[in-house]
Amino acid sequence: MLFIYNIVVVIASGFLKLLALFNPKLRLFVDGRKDVSLKIREKIQQSDKTIWFHTASLGEFEQGLPVMEAVKADYPNHKIVVTFFSPSGYEVRKNNTVADLTLYLPLDTSHKARAFLDAVHPSMVFFVKYEFWPNYLHQLGRRNIPTYLISGIFRDNQVFFKWYGRFYRNALKTFDKFFVQNESSKRLLQSIGYQNVLVSGDTRFDRVSKILERDNSVDFIEEFIDGKMTLVAGSSWPKDESQYRDFINGSPPDIRYIIAPHTTKPEQMQELRNSFTKNTVLFSEKEGKNLADYDVFIIDTIGLLTKIYSYADIAYVGGGFGTSGLHNILEPATFGIPIVIGPNYAKFSEAVALVGLGGCISVKNKAELEETFSELIQNEDIRHEKGHICSTFVQMNKNATEIIMKNITHG
Repeated sequence: MLFIYNIVVVIASGFLKLLALFNPKLRLFVDGRKDVSLKIREKIQQSDKTIWFHTASLGEFEQGLPVMEAVKADYPNHKIVVTFFSPSGYEVRKNNTVADLTLYLPLDTSHKARAFLDAVHPSMVFFVKYEFWPNYLHQLGRRNIPTYLISGIFRDNQVFFKWYGRFYRNALKTFDKFFVQNESSKRLLQSIGYQNVLVSGDTRFDRVSKILERDNSVDFIEEFIDGKMTLVAGSSWPKDESQYRDFINGSPPDIRYIIAPHTTKPEQMQELRNSFTKNTVLFSEKEGKNLADYDVFIIDTIGLLTKIYSYADIAYVGGGFGTSGLHNILEPATFGIPIVIGPNYAKFSEAVALVGLGGCISVKNKAELEETFSELIQNEDIRHEKGHICSTFVQMNKNATEIIMKNITHG
């Protein structure tokens, strides 16, 4: 089966190179892997001790960050290597300060897995949440390198739990310990014979809880808000924007709106700005303007959203009206803000929990969204009640990192 898998990966690699000629994101995916060996040789010597973290994309990097920081503190003589699968993660976090080396993970062929592990020679390995690459896991197992899954989450529709999933089930044998988010993941792994499972929770709670300890002030946001009630729409997609656009255009003049879209392509940002009838300004064009004169502030850059949430009275988190996935609701939750999302959130355990507790409100359509916004704007008691539920939820679920660090084998 591994032989067939390798053939499929090689064929897929060829197709990706062809498609990359026409797709900028795929071009990053392909070109970014060309100089991996050179980057390793520049940063890693055979005498170095290393610890490797693999993350699929940006969300998984943020999820793994508390453990990366804890490992870096506990193993100061080791170099930290972080790999990404997706360009959307690598391009944003390639200059992070926790890792000594950040790069794309070479595609999962036997040859590339061996070459990568020969060059990096990690003494411990952490996979974050998911991404189970059979060749890498096979090689790690053969080398007896301690390997852990952190913040893992499993569902019964995954291939591991199907009658035809033996190949992938066997790949899981490499893991010394599965640190999973919930009891259902533990039960699923136990159902296929894995007992080395510990429910540690989700490390994202540790990361977002630390946000409160830093300076979240942003001068130009304070200037824009000018003491008025503020609704922040974070990580929104066009499908989200089509739901709340009319509400914003028809809302009272004493409310401020900050929109941080998921993608910030200039042509899309101009189109979004033109869709509002209220005074609207882009972050990229804010210089020299009196921001207090505007009602809508579109943040056409990345890296500011977390701090911006600290100024919100109400947060809308995008992704729930599409199929790409709901974005991070824990960042606004940690600030004690009521959260509104779309209907597609069932795959996100934190959203399911917060909707059940009442801190997060899921709306099915435009009418429900407008009704919910109106109620939250008009009723301060409801805002505070739901915000308190959100902040308490984050605080009650932290400390996953501490559990993980107590249960890993020293490399």
